[in-house]
Amino acid sequence: MTAVPEITPAQGSSRAEIESTKQRLSAAGVRYLFGAYVDMHGVPKSKCVPIEHFEDYVAGSELYTVGALEGMGELGPNEDECTGIPDLAALTVLPWDRRYALAPANLFLHGEPYSHDSRYLLQRQIDEAALMGYRFNMGVEPEFYVMRPSEDGFEPWIAEDTVNAPTRGYDIDTTMLADAFLEPMVQYMDELGWDVYSFDHEGGAGQYEFDFRYTDGMAMADRMVLLRLMAKHVARSLGCIATFMPKPSSQAFGSGAHFNMSLAHLETGANAFEKEGTEGRFDLPAQDGYSELAYQFTAGVLAHSGAIAAIVCPTVNSYKRLLPRGLMNEISWAPVFRSYGYNNRTLMCRLPVNRRCLELRIADAACNTHLGAAITLAAGLDGIRRGLDSGPAVNFDTYKASQQELDAAGVVRLPATLAEALDELEASDFAKGVLGADVHKSFLELKRAESLEYNTVVGEWERQRYMQLW
Repeated sequence: MTAVPEITPAQGSSRAEIESTKQRLSAAGVRYLFGAYVDMHGVPKSKCVPIEHFEDYVAGSELYTVGALEGMGELGPNEDECTGIPDLAALTVLPWDRRYALAPANLFLHGEPYSHDSRYLLQRQIDEAALMGYRFNMGVEPEFYVMRPSEDGFEPWIAEDTVNAPTRGYDIDTTMLADAFLEPMVQYMDELGWDVYSFDHEGGAGQYEFDFRYTDGMAMADRMVLLRLMAKHVARSLGCIATFMPKPSSQAFGSGAHFNMSLAHLETGANAFEKEGTEGRFDLPAQDGYSELAYQFTAGVLAHSGAIAAIVCPTVNSYKRLLPRGLMNEISWAPVFRSYGYNNRTLMCRLPVNRRCLELRIADAACNTHLGAAITLAAGLDGIRRGLDSGPAVNFDTYKASQQELDAAGVVRLPATLAEALDELEASDFAKGVLGADVHKSFLELKRAESLEYNTVVGEWERQRYMQLW
């Protein structure tokens, strides 16, 4: 495969730069352009613009009736449309189909940023961090399943996945058998400059994870939009689907998308989460390597844990992942409690030994990454501003602890359902301030409706359980 051409001009490009970019795109075979914003679910939306209209595309020629989409505000059919302005600094030729180029778009209404633009909400928090002297860095560990349609619904696309019960996690043989999916994914990501440093077969049958280098928070959120598109395309080429459903079956391992977040000093680029004098010293005990700032950031995230959960675990299905075991034969390795530890994977937050960042383990593969990053960054900054104390790390196995032991350690469970998380989001003035009153209201309405519908629909489990019980 040939490398993706260098086509990205700086923001605020001159007419000559815009024309030069258009010529390079045309020479690379690009015929169509997307300027994509994401809806409340994090799904990209865009009109398709032929390359001949590149200048119009750059100027924001495409208008959107965003009020027609779920959770995107109350713009009615009698009101003006939003303008989508593509961010040319992030313009990308899609490596799996070079006829298309995509730039994330920012939404404007009457010349002002639109309230329900997730990218705008993240940018506001990134700007807040910059005012405090920090750059927001972020990595994501996306997990998802590749499944093949079957008579009963879907099954692992590699038949051998089901042979070695209970898990094929890290298995070399089934990783190699999946190379028709994994190899194109890695090649495409590396062509885009993401620098994949590992990938693996996760614990679920047909579940995979990719780890690639962190970058600034906005670029990482944009990359997650591309990654989902990419995974769906590669899976489709094999007659399969890629699913980002957090818990695709009762016995399956859940799919997370852990946020790995840190702040860097704007002046020096140094990681502000590293204690001075310990840079690169990963042989030290974890507690000796983290700065006070890192603990304050962590404390802020924990202080707003319920509201964050509603955003980064945004579906009724998400909470079936956040269980120690559920109906699985193995423990789930999923986060369950609102605490932090160092290598403790049973908790919402982890301060890893091998890198100095905060890992938010509750974020799942279905979340709107821009929105999730925005509220989590805001919570961390709130912890720094208020000098919050994260308290002692929790390093015991909370799955095995009694309620008395949990109470003694101050360990509190995360919301058990979407409805519980939404209650905490609704009560949070902090979340309303971060999201804005309109988005706060729209998200709650959208997700309350989902929760209500879930509790209204009669499912197969209920029929099997109750149909002939009496």
